Amino acid sequence: MKVTAHAVRSGDWWSVDVPEVDGLFTQAKRLDQIAEMVADAGELLTDVPAAEFEVTLDYDFGDPAALREAEEVKERTAAAQRAVEEASQRSRAVVHGLRERGLSARDVATILGISHQRVSQIDKDKATA
Repeated sequence: MKVTAHAVRSGDWWSVDVPEVDGLFTQAKRLDQIAEMVADAGELLTDVPAAEFEVTLDYDFGDPAALREAEEVKERTAAAQRAVEEASQRSRAVVHGLRERGLSARDVATILGISHQRVSQIDKDKATA
């Protein structure tokens, strides 16, 4: 069961309501506790097992500018991770291509600006993959 937990900061606590389940209101000290609490409460109110709840967290701590900054950081981090993965894939492909052309691990290392040990490791991964 897909639900959205709307959490609003209230003093030292988060007040949580789940509109998809009538009467599901709870509170938590920390955001990381909410999904489990919502699933447990949802099980009591709906007879749907807690394990079947898919909880999306929506939160408001009263500072829209800080929330926007946090979202921007998450987006930039995700983009950076994608770029790292793409660079890693390309690096493996280039290492394999250069090694297949007969270049030594040390030559490939110099060309790519990485250690010859890393080149050997990438080349070994191809052999075991």
